[in-house]
Amino acid sequence: MKHEVVEKNVGLLALFMAVAVSIGGLTQIVPLFFQDITNTPVEGMKPRTALQLEGRDIYIREGCVGCHSQMIRPFRAETERYGHYSVAGESVWDHPFLWGSKRTGPDLARVGARYSDDWHRAHLYNPRNVVPESKMPAYPWLVENKLDGKDIEAKLQAMRTLGVPYTDEDIKGARESVQGKTEMDALVAYLQSLGTVIKNKR
Repeated sequence: MKHEVVEKNVGLLALFMAVAVSIGGLTQIVPLFFQDITNTPVEGMKPRTALQLEGRDIYIREGCVGCHSQMIRPFRAETERYGHYSVAGESVWDHPFLWGSKRTGPDLARVGARYSDDWHRAHLYNPRNVVPESKMPAYPWLVENKLDGKDIEAKLQAMRTLGVPYTDEDIKGARESVQGKTEMDALVAYLQSLGTVIKNKR
């Protein structure tokens, strides 16, 4: 009899459904915050350089994350094509993490050191120069836009408050290390850093 009251009241049914889903979700997610495997960086991992961090911001700004995932799933079809499956320890210093699930283009989790810097530059300038069938847009303005580094020290400081082990020296020298570089330099540096720790350990 009581269940009929719930079934006939849409609002009450929705509330109970939300509570049930929340409890189920929390029991799956909360324990991960306390497991070393999800909170410990992969052995040998280093924080991104200032230039790589600027490149990551450009990657986000230009919408690359909308077409390229950075999460290789532990299935044979994926590992044979892209390399070792992604592990949580690779992303502990990424804020926000960019795993994604959309693959209009290939996964980029292990793209670092797969191609030369010149290949990346040509590809970003006009993808059809190196991949004739590519649907990816061109980004020629990245060659012209220069970095001034005015916000990079604040970015590194913010990352340090989130647990990324940047030193005072890293932060102090950040602006000088990116000034005069182009956005293309930064984006290529970021792409070349992706997935290299685990790739180099294989």
